[in-house]
Amino acid sequence: MPFGFEGVVFAGVLGVVFFGGLVKGTTGFGYAIASTAILAAVIGPAAAVVLMIVPMLAANLALLGELDRGDLRTCIRRFWPFVLAAVLGTLAGMALLERLPTPLLTLGLGAFTLGYVLVAQDRVTLPGERWVARYCFRASTTAKVGIGLLAGVVFGASNVAVQVVAYLDSLDLDHATFVGVLAMILVGISTIRVGAAWSMGLFGRPALGWLSLVAAAPGLLGVAVGRRLRARVPTATVDALALGLLVVIGLKLLQGGASALV
Repeated sequence: MPFGFEGVVFAGVLGVVFFGGLVKGTTGFGYAIASTAILAAVIGPAAAVVLMIVPMLAANLALLGELDRGDLRTCIRRFWPFVLAAVLGTLAGMALLERLPTPLLTLGLGAFTLGYVLVAQDRVTLPGERWVARYCFRASTTAKVGIGLLAGVVFGASNVAVQVVAYLDSLDLDHATFVGVLAMILVGISTIRVGAAWSMGLFGRPALGWLSLVAAAPGLLGVAVGRRLRARVPTATVDALALGLLVVIGLKLLQGGASALV
């Protein structure tokens, strides 16, 4: 049994992470949430969130290649309150993994998955979307701290980071700054999450930590394959299929969590 897991489960985990990378490569989004949501049905929501920590770190390291020292200094000076708040929020979200019952985690992950779909789609304007963008998604220090904390809690408990991207996108940043802030958050916080997960005992057993490390490879392979497929398949088709799949997964998680509570 590889890393203490049955062969079928081990192969299934690697296949799911590869699929998540494939979604990321073809659509540009959805790596963490697609993999986490599917894995939650196989190994449970808490283990799924923890297992994806290292693959997410590996997949986002490429962002650092687009930074130079000037970009990094600009990002730190402008967004350190957001990043610091996101770090604290992420640690709080990870701590919740030990305390929340599995059915509630399953329900939460299902809700976050469907919420991700609503935010990611661009065909329908959500009620209150403009109000939120105008009064909440601001560049002030207060907004950075508040949104950073909330985004961190959600990210730490579910691997969903769409609220971070939505906030940065609302600020109309130049490409270098946008990439720099994402690099600090997704790479920097993911690095912290590895140590935090070990210290909190979230990996449970060393095998889960090693499996998280090994799973990074098929995830990167999936991203590479997905990038090649993207040039051959219409973007609208790929996006629709990916979001449709996430809707099915989200509804399934909601059903499973609700059934376990009854």
